[in-house]
Amino acid sequence: MSFSTEIKTELQSLKQSDCCNRAELSALLHIGGSIEKNSQGLSLVFQSTNNAVIRRFMVLSKALYGIEVTLIKKQSMKLRKHDIFIVKMDEQVDYLISDLSLLNASAIFFQDVEERIIEKECCKRAYLRGAFLATGSINSPETSSYHLEIQAFSEAQAKVIQEIANYFGLNAKVTENRRGHIAYIKEAERIADFLRVIGANNSLFQFEDSRIKRDFKNSINRVINCDIANEKKALDAAEKQLEHIDIIEKYHKNISKSMTEAIFLRKTYPDSSLLELSYASLEHFDHQISKSALNHRFRAIKDLANKTMIEEGLQ
Repeated sequence: MSFSTEIKTELQSLKQSDCCNRAELSALLHIGGSIEKNSQGLSLVFQSTNNAVIRRFMVLSKALYGIEVTLIKKQSMKLRKHDIFIVKMDEQVDYLISDLSLLNASAIFFQDVEERIIEKECCKRAYLRGAFLATGSINSPETSSYHLEIQAFSEAQAKVIQEIANYFGLNAKVTENRRGHIAYIKEAERIADFLRVIGANNSLFQFEDSRIKRDFKNSINRVINCDIANEKKALDAAEKQLEHIDIIEKYHKNISKSMTEAIFLRKTYPDSSLLELSYASLEHFDHQISKSALNHRFRAIKDLANKTMIEEGLQ
């Protein structure tokens, strides 16, 4: 079961007031509905491949209007062959169109929603919930990218969803795709807020838990990679220092005490970092040589080695 399906299954049993039921049902029909005309007149049609969404649609219709609906099951002929569930509403169609704000002032279906439907904040939440149930999807939180989208079949529909989402500060955006337009959210924090807004609390906990685990794992990997890089850098520096030491010992007999101590430490501990050499100096001398002092001494060794190479024609 996909993460989106889990969310929709959770939302099907949510209890709310009639005003929110109306807003949610309005969104379901705006996004997933259509109008059919036959010899008996008009029918409202809603379809989905998700069983939970169909059950939710039928429960809302029954609770609000007490009408009987017709349920038809078909098998898609496309590659994945999902079952398609179709709900037909033949009763009180004119009233439903008016009450659910399915027809705008220009007599175009499924474009705008009247303010009365989403006047209350709870109804705005319900409308977003209905839109997500109809065509929404969220990437699994286990994946490397976070993406939530709601498919709409017109720019006007997508912008209604965007406007309501941004009422809650979700930073939703609209773009066009091959099936129409989508309202989408990319940021993980805003997707978590969306789940909170629509009341998918169990899914929110799952999303946040997966995200925290993933971020923690990435942080650990970054630390490990950083440690590996630092270790490699220290080993490369130590190898260069040993090369410089070989040149100095070959061409110079009188070397300062500070250089002699640094050379002894590096040759004794060829793979150690400067900090480790600093601690090791306590075991061999009557004083500790700081990391900064060792760095200064190895720079002096490098300069002397480079000067020697020039003088001896080794470059």
